[in-house]
Amino acid sequence: QVQLVESGGGSVQPGGSLRLSCAASGFTFDDYAIGWFRQAPGKEREGVSCISSRDGSRQYAESVKGRFTISRDNAKNTVYLRMNDLNPEDTAVYYCAADPFILTGGSCPADYYAYDMEYWGKGTLVTVSS
Repeated sequence: QVQLVESGGGSVQPGGSLRLSCAASGFTFDDYAIGWFRQAPGKEREGVSCISSRDGSRQYAESVKGRFTISRDNAKNTVYLRMNDLNPEDTAVYYCAADPFILTGGSCPADYYAYDMEYWGKGTLVTVSS
């Protein structure tokens, strides 16, 4: 049974930090790129970051560059999203998703956010408020 389970969300004040985790099971983790997405109330889902399956290449949305860092630990089948200097605009439900991106050899394409990712988690809520 395929599972992607997000954790680490919560409430934080502006300027604070959180680290989200995405624990995967039920598929060959090493063969899949992992993306983080978010959806704020009343807004469409957007791509936040993506890390490739093998070469470690990363993509970041412009709005989070320099503040968020994505990483993966293949030994633990887990991807992390370190979020620093959070602001209220970062408030959203954060989802992780997995896709092999076969056509790009496992690398996240520049438009990874437009792909129909193969597996999705159920999300974790991040609230940034004073």
